[in-house]
Amino acid sequence: MAIADTATLAQQIEEFQQNMSSRTPSDVGAGLRAEAERIIRSGIGAQAPMKGQRAPDFVLPDALGETVRLADLRQRGPGVVTFYRGAWCPYCNLALRAYQAVLPEITARGATLVAISPQTPDNSLTTAEKAGLTFPVLSDVGNRVARRYGLVFALSEAARPLYTAVGSDLPAYNGDALWELPVPGTFVMAPDGTVRLAFVDPDYTHRLEPAAILAALRALAPGH
Repeated sequence: MAIADTATLAQQIEEFQQNMSSRTPSDVGAGLRAEAERIIRSGIGAQAPMKGQRAPDFVLPDALGETVRLADLRQRGPGVVTFYRGAWCPYCNLALRAYQAVLPEITARGATLVAISPQTPDNSLTTAEKAGLTFPVLSDVGNRVARRYGLVFALSEAARPLYTAVGSDLPAYNGDALWELPVPGTFVMAPDGTVRLAFVDPDYTHRLEPAAILAALRALAPGH
């Protein structure tokens, strides 16, 4: 069943979950749910930048190896920075496509959108191509930037073979053996780097709605 483009991101995620629930072996699904619950209980993300705080600057390569600096982006106007887990994550792909759909409205308000994952540039390029993304997709190999944003956690030893079993071989995607991921998070920041909207949720099935991003940008420049 196709997911309607007009549905909210939450509705798209719910429909995806309904379609996928019967396709995952029960033992693998139970193990993945247990790991997800462990991550939620850990409280990871509580130290992420909050509204009113200044977002850490960063310098990262995009999918083509070109250098992208947050400071340069902020000189153009507001910034929207979203951290995602990787091309293997269907929830991330739904979110990135939803943000791509409102990209014209984001840029019309003078803002720049970038997405960050721990994937290698080659895998970031795959993400951009498969999802039809026209905004920069940056590679934070080793999660150095995500760590500064307070988002990084390591998968448990028990969960690693489960992730591999469902096609999520993190060492292959990320180019290291750390088995670390960022908590998905999205930040809208003013040109001076002050966070105006922060959404961080250790439950990777929860994502910020595009409408919330647009509302935050409207609040930054009400007459734009």
